[in-house]
Amino acid sequence: MTTTRTPTPLTLVTLPTPGGRAHAAVTPEDGVVRLFGWLDPQDNLVRLPAEHASRGIRTGRGPAALRDAVARYGDGDLDALGSLTVDQPGGEFFQAAWAAMRQVAPGRPVTYSDLAAAAGRPAAVRAAASACARNLVALVVPCHRIVRRDGGLGGFFYGLDVKRALQAHEARFRG
Repeated sequence: MTTTRTPTPLTLVTLPTPGGRAHAAVTPEDGVVRLFGWLDPQDNLVRLPAEHASRGIRTGRGPAALRDAVARYGDGDLDALGSLTVDQPGGEFFQAAWAAMRQVAPGRPVTYSDLAAAAGRPAAVRAAASACARNLVALVVPCHRIVRRDGGLGGFFYGLDVKRALQAHEARFRG
């Protein structure tokens, strides 16, 4: 008789951030951040890919590395989140755009055009904006650092108040 092992549920961690209380969904076996956001968890968890959503969720403390990195970021160590491993589904361009977002210096926002160029497709400005909108691990993949060409905030899945708060936090420490 073959037994099928049920995957361990994702761990849902609630964390204080400069943008307000946020939550992260993490695979407990490897500590990979699969989701990070400021919505009510039930409203955001529906964004998870089926392979992760089907595992279920349990509330917990999550990995110390995650809690520590977010706390250090909140205390002004703006590079602390760079040590976290994330994974999210997306094609080649989205993966390149998300990698490029992680290279944007805190407190120094770049435009959607700059992001498209950094991701290897300078003409793909709308696709760069879509990469921001589809980003499941906001803060760790810092789409809040991407702005419109005229300096306006553009959009942010979690609301412009959160985007403003994160940018102000980073500007305060990078000034």
